[in-house]
Amino acid sequence: MEYEEAAALLKAKGQEQLLQYYDELNESERKQLLSDISKVNFSIVESSKPHETKIRGHICPVEAVSTDVIAERKDEFFETGIKTLKEGKVAAALLAGGQGSRLGFNRPKGMYNMGLTKELTIFELQFRNILNIAELAAPFHIFIMTSRQNHDETVEYFKSVNFFGYPEEKIHFYIQDVSPACDYDHKVFLDTKCHVALSPNGNGGWYTSLIRNGLGSVIHDNGIEWINVYAVDNVLQKICDPVFIGATVMKGVKCGAKVVRKARADEKVGVLCLENDRPAIIEYYEMPENLKVLTDENGELVYRWGVILNYLFDVEILDDTIRARLPYHAAEKAIAHMENGERVKPAQPCGYKFETLVVDMVKRMGSCLAYEVDREKEFAPVKNATGVDSVETARELLLKNGIEL
Repeated sequence: MEYEEAAALLKAKGQEQLLQYYDELNESERKQLLSDISKVNFSIVESSKPHETKIRGHICPVEAVSTDVIAERKDEFFETGIKTLKEGKVAAALLAGGQGSRLGFNRPKGMYNMGLTKELTIFELQFRNILNIAELAAPFHIFIMTSRQNHDETVEYFKSVNFFGYPEEKIHFYIQDVSPACDYDHKVFLDTKCHVALSPNGNGGWYTSLIRNGLGSVIHDNGIEWINVYAVDNVLQKICDPVFIGATVMKGVKCGAKVVRKARADEKVGVLCLENDRPAIIEYYEMPENLKVLTDENGELVYRWGVILNYLFDVEILDDTIRARLPYHAAEKAIAHMENGERVKPAQPCGYKFETLVVDMVKRMGSCLAYEVDREKEFAPVKNATGVDSVETARELLLKNGIEL
């Protein structure tokens, strides 16, 4: 993009502030700024609305396949899942774009060392599980979504550990798409004088980013029908679990979601339920208080199935979400930006970042199996350095599961 083209575009969009420092930049910096401007989707800023907390439609609980039922039918679920894996119909997608900054670790979060007496990263813990499944069935394709900030370091790390012994040709790295950040007047921020403030477009952007990075051919050329999406920060995550795959396939649904029983009414997890007879995930901050605390005749929470960001998606419906496009949501954030010639890092929210959400993707599936797992065996999130859902609590659970640290 040339300067004149950028200036005309920004004038039409009312975003001329993005060129306010142009005269101060050297040639290389000017090219960088113009490149950033060319990538901005201004329609996101113009049309997105802040997260809405009002629930629309009729909400009711879902029935889950309980751990008891899974134990009874484990063999038949396993047989179907292993067959599906052996036929090459399943791939995995790891959402690994985050940094470990909340852990005091300014590197890719997956590289955080969970070991006490040895090096044992989150990536390694998850790949141990993957290697076990690959040995039972066959190596499957794994798509690893990174960010602009951590891509190179993530790729170099995997190379340094020889991909944990996994076939390199089965691992595909790609960078998540970004969206602009703006102030409350919807004026897009500059991150630096030569960089537009761009941030990852939310966990719902994992599939569109994959496709835009040219990896759709890997899926369609290899006959992949299901993709198991999971988050990097759960160190007990089971990936491409054949029992989960088999249960989802046998149920005849378009999506499977691993869920745990909520530990308490105010636990900060999204709840899988039905909204107007379609699967929906109601975030903890959206759930009305009367429904949040509602119990049944056994004293159990009625809305008790908390999601752990481990989903199995039907590829055909995923392709439909590309065509239909997921909505963007505006989330209030404290955003570093240029102000009066200086880069400031506000402590309080000062504008919006725009995100697509995987919960909207689940809605588009039309049908979803809630699959209960034992939280002490499969749910150890690492979100904080200490306290709830922390390195400390995750290490305790790893030790409970017999993993040497």
